[in-house]
Amino acid sequence: METIYPGGRLVLTHPMPADAVQVAYKRVSLAAEDLDGSRVATVLLEMAEAWGVPALWEQVCRPLLARLPGRTASEIAIEHALAEGVRVGLDVYRRKPGRSLPTGGVLLAGAEQETHCLGLHALAAALREQDRGCLHLGPALPWHALTSAVHRARPHTVVLWSQTPVTGRAYRLVRFARDFPALRVYGAGPGWIEPLTAPSAHLDSLSDAVAACLAVRPGSDAHHIRYGPVPYR
Repeated sequence: METIYPGGRLVLTHPMPADAVQVAYKRVSLAAEDLDGSRVATVLLEMAEAWGVPALWEQVCRPLLARLPGRTASEIAIEHALAEGVRVGLDVYRRKPGRSLPTGGVLLAGAEQETHCLGLHALAAALREQDRGCLHLGPALPWHALTSAVHRARPHTVVLWSQTPVTGRAYRLVRFARDFPALRVYGAGPGWIEPLTAPSAHLDSLSDAVAACLAVRPGSDAHHIRYGPVPYR
């Protein structure tokens, strides 16, 4: 599912054809309306195997999640069933019992107070699809905890997810990146509405995020990088 085109551009998966997208929409929507998160996950797993995680996320999951208004009690319940099914499907994709992929020097986390990070589950699944792992610390990681995790894990790449402008505090991410000049620091998700200036950068799509995480050779776990003493225990 990985193609190098002339000029060195990395394309992880080809786009899903329109008819496949419509079939996925219908099957996933019907399962969510039945509040059947397990069926949502099953459909997504089938589609991921057929078309790859980046295409599935960008063309099916994101549009379906965005179109739910979530105003009435029924709509909120459907939205939760869909989100949970998406999370479960992404989390089990390409996992093998008893086998742990090396983190590859990649750390994923949700921004402080950010409780929604399905995009990070998609990124982790897409990395497994490329036979790569990551250290996924989940949503709402406080800044001081992120700092501690970097000192402990010594990654080469950090991707921080923000869903809303309330949590996408660009100045904090830029400050964090300046504190760790050896790190490649990225903001992902729609919450980063203010420009992210160097040394941080914004990832506009899942394919961009996977390519950024794959840019360092497997096994380069950045243990040669010196971050100084661990400030938080």
